[in-house]
Amino acid sequence: MDDVQLSVGRRIQLYRERAGKTREVVGGLVGRSAEWVKSVEKGRILPPRLPMLEKLAAALRCSVTDLLGDEAPQLQMLAGPGHAALPDVRAALNEYRLSTDAPPVPPDELAARVAAAWRTRHSSADHRTALGALLPSLIRDARDAARSLEGTERRRAQAIAANVLGLTQMYLAYQPAAELLWRSADRAMAYATDSGDPHAIGGAAWFLVEALRDSGDWSTAMKVGLDAIKLVEPYATAGGNDLLAMLGSLHLVAALTAAREGEDGRAWLHWDHADRIADRLPSAYTHPWTWFSRPVLGFYAVSLGVELRKSGEALRQASRVEPASITSRPRRARHLIEVARGHQLRADTGAMVAFLRAAHAAAPETIRFNGYARQMALGLLDSRASRDDAREIATKIL
Repeated sequence: MDDVQLSVGRRIQLYRERAGKTREVVGGLVGRSAEWVKSVEKGRILPPRLPMLEKLAAALRCSVTDLLGDEAPQLQMLAGPGHAALPDVRAALNEYRLSTDAPPVPPDELAARVAAAWRTRHSSADHRTALGALLPSLIRDARDAARSLEGTERRRAQAIAANVLGLTQMYLAYQPAAELLWRSADRAMAYATDSGDPHAIGGAAWFLVEALRDSGDWSTAMKVGLDAIKLVEPYATAGGNDLLAMLGSLHLVAALTAAREGEDGRAWLHWDHADRIADRLPSAYTHPWTWFSRPVLGFYAVSLGVELRKSGEALRQASRVEPASITSRPRRARHLIEVARGHQLRADTGAMVAFLRAAHAAAPETIRFNGYARQMALGLLDSRASRDDAREIATKIL
């Protein structure tokens, strides 16, 4: 193939066409939909990670190097760096203590520590660093409590352990530790299911949908999300604000999954369900984990516009959200990155750079680990036309 400047998506398309295979066939061979293959080829989503590239290469009878071309170093940069505390978190997740002489931490104490960790996560600019110091002991203590306690206390400890692993998934996202993320997601769902707590099950499903969608397994993500909605809905009205907000959160991740699949009507239908749920909550309410709230609905509305490739709609929705109203710093940074993506769709580099700078100011660790932000930053560095201020923010992100 002569043109070494071709994108990964374009290379996948050319090798697919050379092999005489349709998108439906290739999708079936790698466990994805034809729409997913199209999105990869057209550059609508980030390039697949190495395990999926290996499957695609096998299906297309070429090598991973053929698919990557000159973009191999860039794709490494898109994955995000490994955080300094990752070895300690890894050690805690990999540790199997079959017995211990120490008494388990009481559920009330454990719940208070986890709630404090969530508050730290949402209030910190460098939230991964803050969580990295807390998670190893939380993971160990929650696991020991879920194993050692009995009866009602055991089920409560299991629900707390599921929540700790959800927080762990937030820490692990975009790091080179996919096996740890999936192990955390599986264990969280097992703990939550054993606890019988609808809020814990809904939370574990919410985290799992996020992981499945970002991996490109949209059909499984949607199934998990819809199953969780069906399970939580009967309890939501009488279950208090947190459970009602969890139902809204599940509708939002279902909306984003549908948008990633290009299903416009289905995406906005789920967003509308979440919007009605937000109307039933106090105006100042925020869910302690997902940060479900009226401002966060605006964040998702922008994301739906971006994923559906409708820049006008994305930016119209963005104009309705005051970023400062999103009081979670990581969530605010994510919102600003999505607005930057909306401007990227319009090729408005100046506005894109301005929102990337605002996202960096809100939460530097969020933007440094975000694949879309890193992709935009790489584009700025590769462009000879980029101004000095654009190159400056790109260097900070990368």
